[in-house]
Amino acid sequence: MLRTVAGRANRLDALGLMTEDGPLTLADEQVPGPVRNGGTLRRDRRAVIGGREFLGLVAGCMAMAAVGIDLLLPAFADMRREFGLAPDSTRVALLITAFFLGLAAGQIVYGPLSDRFGRKPMLYAGLSIYATAAAAASFAPSLNWLIACRVVWGMGAAAPRSLALAMVRDSFEGERMARTMSLVMATFITVPVIAPTIGAGIIAIFGWRSVFWFQFSIALVLMVWLTRLPETLPPERRRSVSPRAIGEAFCTVVNTRQSVGFGLAVMFLFGVMSSYIASSEIIIDDVFGHGDLFPLFFGLLAIVMAAGSLLNARIVTSVGLHRLVRVTSLLAVGGTALFALVSMSTDGKPPFVVFLALTALVLIANSILLPNANTASMQRVPHVAGMAAAVIGMVSTGGGALLGAIVAATFDGTTRSFAYGSFAFTCAAAICINVVAGPPAARST
Repeated sequence: MLRTVAGRANRLDALGLMTEDGPLTLADEQVPGPVRNGGTLRRDRRAVIGGREFLGLVAGCMAMAAVGIDLLLPAFADMRREFGLAPDSTRVALLITAFFLGLAAGQIVYGPLSDRFGRKPMLYAGLSIYATAAAAASFAPSLNWLIACRVVWGMGAAAPRSLALAMVRDSFEGERMARTMSLVMATFITVPVIAPTIGAGIIAIFGWRSVFWFQFSIALVLMVWLTRLPETLPPERRRSVSPRAIGEAFCTVVNTRQSVGFGLAVMFLFGVMSSYIASSEIIIDDVFGHGDLFPLFFGLLAIVMAAGSLLNARIVTSVGLHRLVRVTSLLAVGGTALFALVSMSTDGKPPFVVFLALTALVLIANSILLPNANTASMQRVPHVAGMAAAVIGMVSTGGGALLGAIVAATFDGTTRSFAYGSFAFTCAAAICINVVAGPPAARST
């Protein structure tokens, strides 16, 4: 019996779910408490949901944006045919950009409201909008109608996307938060692994419009599951939604140098990710002629990203959040520089295996940098976590989506636009991390 308990404790500690007082749990009523060893911010009076299920729920919330995107990617060819577009048209990539723009705009609404009314009510509101927009998209008579639905759909996805980060910030701090975010990312990143294959199967059997109803169903399932989640923001920590209070919270975030620097870094890193999402299908199909195998390659690269997230979860507490993010940012610059040089020297058409290897290198660096940069951006503003998640999410998602749209729009039948864009955005992120965010000695540790 003692051996079993000890073994379970070791496993929980390895996952970052063990505190000095025992396993991480959440409860309906949480009490403020000091941070101990970068661990849980608050201890709970009674267990309602286990740490593993909490990770699963947070991962599910964060994955709703990926569900809204990745299931749709295999339908692009069918959409081009139905809406009378050329086989190599990139107009369908506007469906990704529109979703990201809605995702960015919605976060600035949900964040302050969640600081006042709690995280759960805003989650239910956002998921309801998500489901409604998915259903409306299934009846789209034109691409423009579908693009409009995608903007609203993204606004619905903004709630689980931003509030997942706020819920983690409510419960963790420092390296423990970075570790938890990495585990969450490693979990939700299974969505890109399986979503394109599932989407392709649904499309083959029921047609491309049926994908929207599958996404509608997933939103409903998550809403039911959320009934088990206790509110992570206790009443005594809630803030007013008066214009003055919102303005003060906003100023707190934008006047915090560390939040601004790392928030901008997240934007540029997300620009790399949105470039990859918007360009990968057309590159694999048009440049290399492997369009039929796109779901397989997309899934393999997602596994690579999951491996990077798990690696980060294991090393961030020993290496240190700020040291790890600084070193990785410089290594990422080197990796993307190599990608750009290879694309330049091969006229934008390197061997397919080389392209996959270099893309994997870029994605591994991103999967380490993103959770750490997100954590660092939230580190000094726990008292306005909802607003911070909203501002950082709006800037990073909206700005990153526009950067990705620029890369997709400049596609020239080669890998050059993606490679050059990845290099430029990674350099900008490294500057934000190492210069704009301020010297390491001035940051939280």
